[in-house]
Parts: sequence; structure tokens; C-alpha cells
Amino acid sequence: METRANYVAVGAFVLSCFLGLIIAALWLAGTQYSQEGAHYEVFFTGSVTGLGNGTPVRYNGIDVGRVTALKFDPENPKQVIAFLEVVPTLRLHSDSVATIATMGLTGGAYVEIEGGTKNSPILTARPGTEYPVIPSKQSTLQELANSAPGLVAKVNRISNALEKVLDDKNRKALAEILQNTDRVTSAMAAKSAALEGTIDNLQQASIELNRNLKTLQVTLDNSNKAVIAIRHLSLNANRMVDGNTSQQIDELLAQTRSAVASLRRLANTLQDEPSSLIFGVRRKGYTPR
Repeated sequence: METRANYVAVGAFVLSCFLGLIIAALWLAGTQYSQEGAHYEVFFTGSVTGLGNGTPVRYNGIDVGRVTALKFDPENPKQVIAFLEVVPTLRLHSDSVATIATMGLTGGAYVEIEGGTKNSPILTARPGTEYPVIPSKQSTLQELANSAPGLVAKVNRISNALEKVLDDKNRKALAEILQNTDRVTSAMAAKSAALEGTIDNLQQASIELNRNLKTLQVTLDNSNKAVIAIRHLSLNANRMVDGNTSQQIDELLAQTRSAVASLRRLANTLQDEPSSLIFGVRRKGYTPR
């Protein structure tokens, strides 16, 4: 009897603990959903694959709510309206943006809200609308998916162009070009010693040219100095010719001419009578009879 009573007591204790856990969970759930959440609308353009009732809503990566409903926009068939319910304490700004994101490449989709700036106004419902509308944009994956057809078309055009360029004729020409290039490189490798000698000669010629240029520079400097000296000498000569010096030179030239005339007469006399230099002139005057 005592053993059976112990089993009953243990079972009653376990059952009471289990019921306590259920009551605590229900109380926490009731506390969590007792507050009315804030409702927003998002207009997504294009496919919303992966979204549905209960899809998580995240604000800067933190779970803040869920998607409550999806419906088509009656005014624009390309748009889908997503109704969001988030915690009432979340204050979204007017420049907040919603996108459809995925958890990895194969993970589930969720709505990601990027927070706006601090100074922007709080997002409110516009006149005539029930809930505030969060602006949306396409995610990176959606942009890639939308641009994929264009990229595929460009790749096809490039592939067709490459096929036209690399036809049999052009491939043959390319092979010949490669063969010629190989011949040229082989010839250059065979004459590498001659090329090295030519390069050495060019270096020596460059050194000699530099030396000659230096010599020429020195010669030009000396010529320049000589020209400057001649210019100074010419200026000094001009100064000497000016003023009284010119008159003195004229007198000296006159005296020189007179002396030259006297020497000329003396030379003529000596030519006619050389002895007159020793004995003097012997001519007698005419004596009448």
C-alpha cells in the first residue's frame, strides 16, 4: 500500500508541474498578444514569392512583427499589398524602406525594414488611407532576377560575335600569327649576344656623345666670353674715336702723309743720284758766257 501511494504522489506532482508550465506559457502568450500591434502597408512591385500570412517582419535584422495578409492592388495589377503588424513601440520614420529578403540563398523569405534617419518625420497614414504606407524597393536578388534576361541576351550576343570572329579562316590566321611570333622570338633569342653587343655599343656611344656635348658646351662658353671681350674692345675704341681723340688722330694722319711725301721725294732723289747721299748735290747753276 505504501509503494502504491508513493507512485500516486509522484504522478500527481509531475502532472501538476506540467499543468503549471502550460498555464505559464498561456499567460506569457496572452501577455505578448494582449497589446494591439501597429499596422502598416507595403506595396511590392513584382513577385512576392515566399511571403504569406505569418511571414516574419524584421527591423534592421530584429524580429518586430509578422505579415498578416497579402492582396493584389486593384489599381495596379503589377503590385501586391502586404499588410504588416509590428510591435507598437516601433517608431518608423518616413524615409524607412521595406524589402523582401531571404535567409541565405535557400532560406525562407521575410520582410526587412531599414530604419530611416533620426531627423525625418514619423511615418503616419495619409488622408484617405487606413494605415501608413512604408516605401519599398527591390532587393538585390530581385534586381538580379529582373536583369537576368538582359544579361543572358548580352551573353548570347557576345557568344555569337566570338563565334563569328573565331571562324575557320580567322583561326588559321591566328595560328599563323602565333607561328610567326614564335619564329621572331626564336631569332631574337639566337641573336641575343649580338643584341647585347649592340646595346653595349650604344651605351659607349651615349657616353662619348655626352663627353662631346660637354666639350662643345665649354667651347660655346669660351666663344661667348670672346664675343663679350670684343664687344668691350669695340666700345672702348668708339670712346677713343669720340671727341678730342678724333682731332688728334686727324693731325697725326696729316703729319704722317707729309712724312711719307718727304720720304718719297728722298727716295726719288736717291734713285736718280745715289752719290748725292755722300757728296751732296753737284749741280751748278747756269753761267752765261
